[in-house]
Amino acid sequence: MTPTVLITGAGGQLGRELQLTAPAGVALVSLDRDALDITQMEEVRRVFGELRPDWVINAAAYTAVDRAEEEEALALSINAEGAGNLAAACASTGTGLAHVSTDFVFDGESGHPYRPDATPQPLGAYGRSKLEGERAVLAAHPRALILRTGWVYSRFGGNFVKTMLRLMAEREKLAVVCDQVGTPTWARGLARALWAAVDRPLLQGVYHWSDAGVCSWYDFAVAIAEEALAAGLLPRSPAIQPIPASEYPTPARRPACSVLDKQQAWEDFGMAPVHWRVQLRAMLQDLKEHGDG
Repeated sequence: MTPTVLITGAGGQLGRELQLTAPAGVALVSLDRDALDITQMEEVRRVFGELRPDWVINAAAYTAVDRAEEEEALALSINAEGAGNLAAACASTGTGLAHVSTDFVFDGESGHPYRPDATPQPLGAYGRSKLEGERAVLAAHPRALILRTGWVYSRFGGNFVKTMLRLMAEREKLAVVCDQVGTPTWARGLARALWAAVDRPLLQGVYHWSDAGVCSWYDFAVAIAEEALAAGLLPRSPAIQPIPASEYPTPARRPACSVLDKQQAWEDFGMAPVHWRVQLRAMLQDLKEHGDG
């Protein structure tokens, strides 16, 4: 019997990559926010009644980190209430659920990578909304799988890599924060990890996923410039200056170190880690070949 998998947030960068990487043998239904507003429980029930999915991968999220400081109620409605609605619908129908969360549930004060069982302590509204979403999901559907990630990018949508490429084409000099550390995550690799999780229905609870390795935003920007120049996506490499976060204030505080411990996911999902720079090179080649649409 062919399982039906529903992807929510299908228009976002992760949703698009989930569609590209869907394995053969699944009946895929991809709904963007116009087709399914997860904050409306009646709409969720209607869709579940029509589709009767075997699995849901929830890639729908409010991700505007800075704007969330002024729109926390909206962030909570999508990231917490919406996620809870999906979890409740999944629980009532025996549907598997993989829900995507974030490294921003942590405060970044740890001196070592965060394990999945580390105590969350979000610094801002976005992180709080995602943590409330995790709690709502597990309260409604204890067998759900939650996958935390961070620094996600793709050829689709808006993200750090594409912003840097645009600025590097426009400017001769850039200043990039050097004292915030994490791990970039190509959304395609994240999508493959989610499909691996779906293929292992006994997995449940909280996991972490990103690519392998560690860098600062400054290191990431330098790598983007070098790889994009080598790929012929930039005519020249700009000068990139490292600056502390204090010189680039933002409405939302970012964790100083949000590196995640992915060891358990690598083992349980049966996936070998890939260094973030290898993934960056592959994404830029993908962008060169296919554009950003």
